[in-house]
Amino acid sequence: MAMSASFCPQISHYFRGRIAYPFSISSPNSVSFRAFSSQISNASAQVNEATRVGFLGIGIMGSPMAQNLIKAGCDLTVWNRTKSKCDPLISLGAKYKSSPEEVAASCDITFAMLADPQSAVDVACGKHGAANGLGPGKGYVDVSTVDGATSKLISGHVKSTGALFLEAPVSGSKKPAEDGQLIFLTAGDKDLYETVYPFLDVMGKSRFYLGDVGNGAAMKLVVNMIMGSMMASFSEGLLLTEKAGLDPKVLVEVVSQGAISAPMYSTKGPSMIQSLYPTAFPLKHQQKDMRLALGLAESVSQSTPVAAAANELYKVAKSHGLGDQDFSAVIEALKAKLQNSSNE
Repeated sequence: MAMSASFCPQISHYFRGRIAYPFSISSPNSVSFRAFSSQISNASAQVNEATRVGFLGIGIMGSPMAQNLIKAGCDLTVWNRTKSKCDPLISLGAKYKSSPEEVAASCDITFAMLADPQSAVDVACGKHGAANGLGPGKGYVDVSTVDGATSKLISGHVKSTGALFLEAPVSGSKKPAEDGQLIFLTAGDKDLYETVYPFLDVMGKSRFYLGDVGNGAAMKLVVNMIMGSMMASFSEGLLLTEKAGLDPKVLVEVVSQGAISAPMYSTKGPSMIQSLYPTAFPLKHQQKDMRLALGLAESVSQSTPVAAAANELYKVAKSHGLGDQDFSAVIEALKAKLQNSSNE
């Protein structure tokens, strides 16, 4: 179903009233915008099964996240532009609605996991978008990775309906999503955070509350900027090791046992050596996040030369048709550079 951001009007005011929720909600005595985190030790978080939950966007991340909610006993309603992607969830007991508006209208809380800022705006604010089905007593949680301006735009539109809004982008890719090991970086309405954290605990291993809308988006972009730069540097190391006559497999082992150890290296390294890039986090999304992070840096006059250089490498990889492969395929852009150099 096509949606257009042109249906999202300018927001002239924000809803500031207290909401009486029809479902269980914890109201803190005082709202603190100091960032705090929670590590989740209970692998099977308890959710309110009477709460009707919606999930918009059934892709690489959304599908396993929604599946974990179903396994936890959630009354789940789903939507995706390509309906067939919802079929496995429907077979597990999920309901299906034909538009984001219908999902939001039928649910107490609606989660959205979309691929990019434009999609996030279209699904929330477009014709038949979720905001058309929202109102007092409902909550909208956007777990997509977007820039702060986009998150604030969606927040304003959601809150103008009387609903509450929480941004909650995730750190983690396909496997952590499947295992319920995501990290949520939340910001926005504290009351909604207190309501939805049991659902976040089903899908993740930890959650951070960071205050005002935009802070969660900014933190996620910084995290992905670092990750993208690390992968570019790791790719250079693998190729340099091989060119120096060393075994790149040994490099992976050495790195995994030292101070710079990161799960990403030991997970991605072996397949990168074989020139295999099974998609856990598409390269085109990594480049999008790098671009958004550079925009964030520009907005606060922060120099990011390493990330800027890495971003150019991801752009080259995209130009070679690698956008839908895993972001570790960025190593192929370096291989192409080396090949061109050797031919000169």
